[in-house]
Formats: sequence, structure tokens, C-alpha cells
Amino acid sequence: MKKLKLEELNRPNIEVFKAGLKIPVIVVLDNVRSALNVGSFFRTCDAFNIEKLILLGITATPPNREITKSAIGATESVEWVYLENIGQVKDLLIDEAYIFSAIEQTNQSINLSDYPINTQYKYVLIFGNEVDGVSDESLSSCMDSIEIPQLGTKHSLNVAVCGGVVLWEFFKKYTQS
Repeated sequence: MKKLKLEELNRPNIEVFKAGLKIPVIVVLDNVRSALNVGSFFRTCDAFNIEKLILLGITATPPNREITKSAIGATESVEWVYLENIGQVKDLLIDEAYIFSAIEQTNQSINLSDYPINTQYKYVLIFGNEVDGVSDESLSSCMDSIEIPQLGTKHSLNVAVCGGVVLWEFFKKYTQS
């Protein structure tokens, strides 16, 4: 076994990547306070070919040193936009049929492993603040909520880790269909 060199990975350049088809998933970061977490989302969205990243409220935006540190160039490849609130997200997508889902623990959460990802649909996945989670305003815009099952003593995962887990599941479903 040997590690592959970067040139052996056969990754597209930014122009080819941006022009290519994307998985019909939009990620919304709802008041995520850590710019390092934001940068991690940029990198994850690049890795899983996500359609767009929307940054809401207090969420940091590029250019930002901490975002750049963890994104490692993904701010250039991932389409993104800053909006003030979830109402603007709905206005932006008014002519398109997306399922809005909160990634949140609620009294109606669906376990991620049981969530019926339908590749005939497009999704908006909302990830919330590191302390307060998805805002009530954003939660009220969602059709459902998805929860990652956990068995440890802590009640949640870091939001960027949570993003990796959830987006991997959507990526698998869309690329296997």
C-alpha cells in the first residue's frame, strides 16, 4: 500500500468542478458562530458535490482567515451566498421545489438511518448554532427534522462533524441511484 499523490487523485480543476452537475442539496448554516466550522462545511460541500452553501445571520463569510484555514480553497469551488434569514432563503428558492429539513433533535425527529432520502427530490438541509441549534424561525420553515442517533453521554455532535455525517448519507444515496 502507498499513499496517492495529489496528481494521482484525478480531481477536477475548479472551473470543471463548478460547471459540473451537483447533488440537489443546499446546505444552510443558521447562525453558526465558529468560522472554523464554516470552513469545514465549505470543504465537505466540495467533497460531496453539494449544490450550494447558504450562510445565515451571524455565520461568518469569506474572506475570513479561520474559514480559509479549514476550507483549504473550497471557498473558491463551492457556490455560496450570505442571507440574513430563512425568509430570504425561501424567497430565493420560491420557484423551486425543495424539501426543507432541519438537522435537529425534535419531538418529531426521524433517525438519519431511517430517513427516506428520495433522489427524485431536492433538499435544503439546515444546520444550527453550536449552542442553540436550528433557530425557531428556521425550524418553522421545515417539513421535518433529521437526527443522528448517538449512544454517548453528550447530547450532540460538533456541527461540522454532524454535517459530514449527514451529507455523506445524502451523497451515498444520490450517487448510488
